[in-house]
Amino acid sequence: MQNSDDRIERLLALILLNQMNGASQREKAIQLNLAGFSNVEIANLLETNTAVVAQVLYESRKGKSSKKTTKKPAG
Repeated sequence: MQNSDDRIERLLALILLNQMNGASQREKAIQLNLAGFSNVEIANLLETNTAVVAQVLYESRKGKSSKKTTKKPAG
């Protein structure tokens, strides 16, 4: 069963990456993370290391939260 699950995950990753042809590595990492892939799996798929993936995902989360909490002063 595990072999079948691994194969399905690899196929899902290939389909997702194919659809994102031309997208940045950052965008690919974010989408793979949203699809449930771990940092290690994302790093392997994008041929980079886990520190890069972790940093990209951290910055994407940090950027979203800071946009939500940042308010322009009135007047």
